[in-house]
Amino acid sequence: MIRLPVRSETARRGEQARPAVWFHTFGCRANQYDTERMRQELEVGGARTVARPGEADALVVNTCTVTNQADAEARRLVRRLRRENPGARILVAGCSAALREDDYRSMPEVDGVVPGQDALALASRLATLDLAFGPPSAGEGPLLRNERGTRAWLKVQDGCDRKCSFCATRLARGASVSRPPADVVREARALARVHPELVITGIHIGHYGRDLEPRTTLAELCALLLDSVPVRIRLSSIEATEIDDALMALLADSGGRLAPHLHVPLQSGSDKVLRLMRRWHTRAAYRQRVLEIAGKMGPLGLGADIIVGFPGEGEEEFEETRALVEELPYTYLHVFPFSVRPGTAAAELPDRVPGDVAAARSRVLREMALDKKERYRRGRAGTVADIVVEGSRQRIAGVTGDYLRTRIDGRAAPGDRFRSVLELRDGELVAAVN
Repeated sequence: MIRLPVRSETARRGEQARPAVWFHTFGCRANQYDTERMRQELEVGGARTVARPGEADALVVNTCTVTNQADAEARRLVRRLRRENPGARILVAGCSAALREDDYRSMPEVDGVVPGQDALALASRLATLDLAFGPPSAGEGPLLRNERGTRAWLKVQDGCDRKCSFCATRLARGASVSRPPADVVREARALARVHPELVITGIHIGHYGRDLEPRTTLAELCALLLDSVPVRIRLSSIEATEIDDALMALLADSGGRLAPHLHVPLQSGSDKVLRLMRRWHTRAAYRQRVLEIAGKMGPLGLGADIIVGFPGEGEEEFEETRALVEELPYTYLHVFPFSVRPGTAAAELPDRVPGDVAAARSRVLREMALDKKERYRRGRAGTVADIVVEGSRQRIAGVTGDYLRTRIDGRAAPGDRFRSVLELRDGELVAAVN
């Protein structure tokens, strides 16, 4: 019989004496990466991460400011956490905290605010709240693991130099700043020891390397990563018109090592609305690039963000968007009604679209997206897919390179990776472990 080591009572008391921290993240993958940075920094200082807020001495809420709803949800969560755990310290960080620092400081439930995503600042702030945290580290080491998922986020840049009229994230994050390739590769190697897939993320990854000396590109970074780590690499959101020929060649020729999946924000299919949004591409340029990419790749998971009900979007402009969505080979869409963000240029635009009209347009596009997704999913039956297994040991699922979820038939564990012919069983895609 194999006997597991039993921790002494002293060891158990020592672990319980370490301050317990619970994290909640709103928003994008960049935010999720930032939370992992915060977690690692606090653990270096002696904290332990817990899964339930009721067990925590400190509650960290990493906020998002993409929509009014995201701001409101963060405030509701803070109030609920105070009711449920009145003795814990609550800290608010992230993009919403950067733009609305005074609003959060005025909330009686909040004990501290860290404007932005600085993990060292968060550790320093917690150390002042009568919790037994050690001093913050130098903050130079690589992220070693993604605590919450099988796949790991790899942030390669932050901020954005574009000035889309609707976007508050740029106001919160500032200008685009790229990480040096050597730092990215060092972190990728560390993460690849425990994660079978790395997701390249940032706020505007298409501008990666423009601010570095010597200047480099996202395609050159991806090539370097493919040579450096033996795991699957996936791109997060990237502008279609910023996918250059070198990056397209890597996607087409890497044998799935660079996942055949692109999330290419559209926002609108109308040139008039794109101009009001201060987007830098035209409908025709976006359409041409997406069709070029789709023509060279198969299979291809293809997603997009679309904003409906933007000021000035009439029926004609919406029809242009609907027609483009119908034409392009999307496999899923993220559709959002326009949300006014204070401080943005779009907040001053006239010709507001009524909420019920925006909601109806959202339903039209979402129904189209569901139909496209289902047809693409069924079309993948009988074809080969590269599967990464994620989840917990009690409940696992597969994720294909082109971003489809599958049921696993056979013995597998989170972190496993294998190839399988996909089957359609009872309307569900199934990947069998050989």
